Amino acid sequence: MFFYDKESDVMDISLGKPKVAVSEEVDDDIVVRIDPQSREIVGFTIINFVNVFLKRFATKEKPIELTLSST
Repeated sequence: MFFYDKESDVMDISLGKPKVAVSEEVDDDIVVRIDPQSREIVGFTIINFVNVFLKRFATKEKPIELTLSST
């Protein structure tokens, strides 16, 4: 499931049904939502989606690599 807010240029992506999660910023403008019990990724928020993320993809810059803390 995803939702794009054009006015604020924010893309929210949920993996499965939305649930309680903690957020961790893993890169400029990228937030990962993590289930606090299982530590599974349950969603992402991408800020400046069109202005930053899609431009990076379109110009074939290095993909974003995510490193999550283990706590």
